[in-house]
Amino acid sequence: MRKDFLIKIVNNKLALASLIFITLLIITGLFAPLVSPNDPYLINLDDKLLSYSLKYPLGTDHLGRCVASRLIYGIRTTLFYSLFAMIITVFFGLILGLLASFFKLLRVVILRFCDIMLSFPSELMMLAIIGFLGTGIENIIIAAIISKVAWYTRMIYSFTLNHVNTNYIHFSKVIGIPSRTIIKKHLFPLILSDIIMLATLNVGSIILSISALSFLGLGVQAPTCEWGIMLNEAKELMSINPYMMLPPGLMILFVVLSFNILGDSIRDILDPTYNLKIKDNS
Repeated sequence: MRKDFLIKIVNNKLALASLIFITLLIITGLFAPLVSPNDPYLINLDDKLLSYSLKYPLGTDHLGRCVASRLIYGIRTTLFYSLFAMIITVFFGLILGLLASFFKLLRVVILRFCDIMLSFPSELMMLAIIGFLGTGIENIIIAAIISKVAWYTRMIYSFTLNHVNTNYIHFSKVIGIPSRTIIKKHLFPLILSDIIMLATLNVGSIILSISALSFLGLGVQAPTCEWGIMLNEAKELMSINPYMMLPPGLMILFVVLSFNILGDSIRDILDPTYNLKIKDNS
């Protein structure tokens, strides 16, 4: 199964290109001090708003800082924190979703809690939480987890419903296998591929949320290297140097697009009839 999955990913050119791009981006972020051409925090007003060159591959900003270096270090803030928030959210959603599907006494409480949380728009909830907790990357992560964990719980609960009432699960209960073992050995492996697909599809939305909040001045604060902050700083110079908007804007675009393409490809591989269902419904 895993071998077939990897073969299908490799044969899908868009998915493979997206996976390679994301992998290279993660490696670049991990080795940012070695890859960056300059110190991203070094201010040199004599070199402000320079065009691209060998020393400054993407030019400099209004404070003379290397745009390419800040873009590379921004991977650590924008992408890595988004992945971290996604992992934590999926972890809590997985626990709550499995508990809701397997234990009837907890199902009503967990699902009603999710219904209450889902009645509020996630972006509005994030703004409210940040307004209460204050700005900063830690508070953004907390807000992202709280605002999205109910949706993940509902989705994972729906995944487990396809398996929890099957004969082998009932048989495992009858012969006295502990519930913890059934969840760990049977249910979790069955929905693992669905969880990977779900997480991949939603990394892009978390990246957009972090960047948007930083752009509005509610997230990561300067002088931290973050793509949303770079956009915020560049918008003040649109009349004299609109080029500064392109590097962070295109980076957000390509990263989100890559995750969405990869997530769509994984969904199509796991469910080859998905596109047929869409056509039938239309």
